[in-house]
Amino acid sequence: MDEKALAELVAGHVVDVPDFPQPGILFKDITPLFGDGPAFRQVIDAIVEHHGRTSFDVVAGVEARGFLLAGAIGYATGAGVLPVRKAGKLPREVHAASYALEYGEATLEVHRDSLLPGQRVLVVDDVLATGGTAEATLALVEQAGGMVTGFSVLIELAFLNGRARLAPREVHALLSV
Repeated sequence: MDEKALAELVAGHVVDVPDFPQPGILFKDITPLFGDGPAFRQVIDAIVEHHGRTSFDVVAGVEARGFLLAGAIGYATGAGVLPVRKAGKLPREVHAASYALEYGEATLEVHRDSLLPGQRVLVVDDVLATGGTAEATLALVEQAGGMVTGFSVLIELAFLNGRARLAPREVHALLSV
């Protein structure tokens, strides 16, 4: 599927929810995409095709919608899955990174022993906004000993310029709005 058709597929499955989680925020709800099996398969296949089936050993998914993407990509390629969790959700020793959101502050964590040194990691999430979540996740993967080989999101909110925060890394977005 070409990039334009893929972007249209994603856009057709996004529901805009105004004032969530707080007034002034326009939330991009992608749960309809997850609920449409054939569309979800096309999205997963497109991400795998973009990065190549053998370019990563582990897929890191950011809580919570990134877990769905990571699980599906991991299954499709035989790669492992690393959950990047919100603070306080992991039971063992962790690496942690705090960052600012467009509507607050948060901390992400991974287990200290979650990756082997030099393991190749594809990082996936649902939306790239200001880049804080992505930047923290990429740092956590590297802090845990991994080597980031790619970063994909379903939707990039280009007007928030999160891509610039991640430079010089490549950002693969299926839909940019």
